[in-house]
Amino acid sequence: MLSRRLLRIKVVKALFAHLKSGADNMIASEKTLMTSVDKAYDLYFQILILPVEIARYAEQRQELAKQKKLPTHEDLNPNTKFVDNQIIRVIANSDAVNDYAAARKLNWTRYPELIRTLYTQLTESDYFKDYMARPERSFADDRKLLEDFFKELQSCEPLDNVLEEMSILWSDDLPYIVMMILRSLSNLRPTHTELKVPAKFKSDEDPQFVRTLFEKSLVNYDSYQDYIEKFTSNWDVERIVFMDNLIIGTAMAELTSFPSIPVKVTLDEYIEISKYYSTPGSSTFINGVLDKIVDSLTAEGRIKKAGRGLI
Repeated sequence: MLSRRLLRIKVVKALFAHLKSGADNMIASEKTLMTSVDKAYDLYFQILILPVEIARYAEQRQELAKQKKLPTHEDLNPNTKFVDNQIIRVIANSDAVNDYAAARKLNWTRYPELIRTLYTQLTESDYFKDYMARPERSFADDRKLLEDFFKELQSCEPLDNVLEEMSILWSDDLPYIVMMILRSLSNLRPTHTELKVPAKFKSDEDPQFVRTLFEKSLVNYDSYQDYIEKFTSNWDVERIVFMDNLIIGTAMAELTSFPSIPVKVTLDEYIEISKYYSTPGSSTFINGVLDKIVDSLTAEGRIKKAGRGLI
């Protein structure tokens, strides 16, 4: 399922786009936000079927090699370990995967060059060569190959370029989606014939969490910024970037609107988000300001936590 951190990032990005564009229709911006969440779930399936396409391409190459006028012994007796990979077969035959991909029109048919590029990169990798050289075949080896492949995708420029072309809503989502896929693969067993696909959300509360966080952050944006100013008077205003204030304001919305989320969780999440989406020194700044804001909001009775482990 989509992680809460990814959902928080989606909210922060939607707020940034709304405020920077001067939009005045919160409902339209919220709809775009939820579409971006749906697209992130699409990306799980889009990436999951990628090795299936690469294996099909590899099999086609082997069949063409057999049809040469003077095929070599290797052409006639190819190493089929990769094209017969058990994990790839489970994905390829998964009704859940195929049905969702078909319904959402997810495929790689328009990008044969990417498939060729990824095939070449894969076959030239040390982990693939080691895998193919081992005479034994095991479920664990097949899974390890796919795990290594998906991890490598997180720093694959050709894939990044294609994903950006396919959907601007997929920007920066890949690392989180790869983690989802790795969790799915870790649950597979040799006896399984179907891949257990995770639900889009961990619970029914998550969609409401996204909407409420966006709405509270946006409706109270100005008042949050006024509140933040009280704790940043000693800072050079020129050095406080827009994204820092936006992240702090979103954290304030979460602190005051979700009684079941521990304060420490909220602080840790937004400090981590700032490391990737703001300046190098932002996390230290945001950490210091949020600590003061939490003390003040708590004293005012605006932070009220309830639930197991919170009171």
